[in-house]
Amino acid sequence: MKYFAIGDEETLLGLSLVGVEGKIVKTAEDVKAAFNEVIQDKTIGIILINEKFAQKSKDFIEEFIYTKSFPLIIEIPDRNGPLPGRKAVDEIIRDSVGVRI
Repeated sequence: MKYFAIGDEETLLGLSLVGVEGKIVKTAEDVKAAFNEVIQDKTIGIILINEKFAQKSKDFIEEFIYTKSFPLIIEIPDRNGPLPGRKAVDEIIRDSVGVRI
């Protein structure tokens, strides 16, 4: 199974350095188009999406999450950190696993 990222240019540049393919988006329509394209590829098991773009397409993404079990959708912060009111990745791991990274 492969990862695929949907987000801004900076996020995708960083993820491409570790071999994650992705699609740069700027609008909610771009997100929906990229999302519809990537879910057709059955080799992709995890879709990483910037939180800010996930918020712009919240209804569409939540409908997918609640009706499909595959691929896994993970919202990630951009280079500026998590959105207000959202936990950072290390906090989520610490809360769920009990290990500080």
